Amino acid sequence: MDRDLRRGSAEMTAAMLISGTIGWFVLMSGQPVTGVVFWRCVFGAATLAILAAALGLIDLRHLRPRIVALAVLGGVAIVVNWLLLFEAYSHASISIATMVYNTQPFMLLGLGALFLGEKITPTKLFWLTVSFAGMMAIVSAKPAGGTGTGHYLAGIVLSLGAAFFYAIAAIVTKLLKGTPPQLIALIQVVTGAAMLAPFAITAPLPQTAFQWTLLITIGVIHTGFMYILLYGAIQRLPTHVTGALSFIYPIAAILVDRIAFGHELQPVQIAGSAAILIAAAGTNLGWTFRSVPLINRQTERSAR
Repeated sequence: MDRDLRRGSAEMTAAMLISGTIGWFVLMSGQPVTGVVFWRCVFGAATLAILAAALGLIDLRHLRPRIVALAVLGGVAIVVNWLLLFEAYSHASISIATMVYNTQPFMLLGLGALFLGEKITPTKLFWLTVSFAGMMAIVSAKPAGGTGTGHYLAGIVLSLGAAFFYAIAAIVTKLLKGTPPQLIALIQVVTGAAMLAPFAITAPLPQTAFQWTLLITIGVIHTGFMYILLYGAIQRLPTHVTGALSFIYPIAAILVDRIAFGHELQPVQIAGSAAILIAAAGTNLGWTFRSVPLINRQTERSAR
C-alpha cells in the first residue's frame, strides 16, 4: 500500500472515531448546548491558531474581504449545525440523531443543484428515495427509553436541521477553493465564539474539573486535532476512500450510545438507518446501477 494511502487512511479512521465519541462528551458535560459549542469554539480556535501560525498560514494574502466574509458565513452555518445536532442527542439519542444527520449528502445535492448548477441524475434521485424511505422508517418507530414521542420527533427535526446547515457550510467551503482549510476552520470557530459569547457570559461556568476536562477535550481533540487529521486525510486519499472511511463515524456513534447509555435500536430503526447509510454510500462513492454486480448479471441474462 502506498505510504500516503496508509497515512491518510489512518488519519481518516482516527478522525471518524473521534467524531463518533463526541456525543458522550456533550451529554456527560452537563452543560447547556450553547455553552458546549462556545467552549468548543474557544478551545478549538486556540488549537487551530497555534497550528496555523506554525504552518505560516496566517497571511494577509489569504485574508481578502471576500474570503473572510464567506468563511464567516460558513462559520455561522457550522455553528448552527453543532447547536442543532448536540440538542438532538438528548431528544432522540446519539444513534438516531447521527443516522438522520447522515442525510446531509442529499441536502448538499439539492443545494449544489440550486446554487452551483450541478446536475441531479436519475441514480442520485434513486439514492435520495432510498434515504427518504429510511428516514420515514425511523420517524415511524416508537421512541425507546421512555422518551416521549414529541421529544423523539423534535430530535429528528433538529438532526435534519443540523444536516441542512452542514450542507450550507460545505457549499460555502467549495467557494473558498484555494484557501488553506486550517485557516477556514480557524475563522469559523472564531466566528462561533463571537456568536455565542453573549450567551456564555450570562450562563454559569462549569463547576467541576471533570466538566472542564470534557469541554477542553471537545475543543482541542474533537475540533482542533480532528480538523488536522481530517484535512490531512482529504489531501492524501482518493475521494472514494475518504467517502468509504467516513462511515466509521456513525458506526462509532452507535457503539458509544449502546455501551455508554444502553440505547438499542429497534428493528425498524436499524432498517431505516441501514437504508440511509447505504444511500449515503451510494451517493458519496458514485454507485450506479451498472456498478452493482447483481444488476449486471441480470442484464446479461436478459440479453441472452
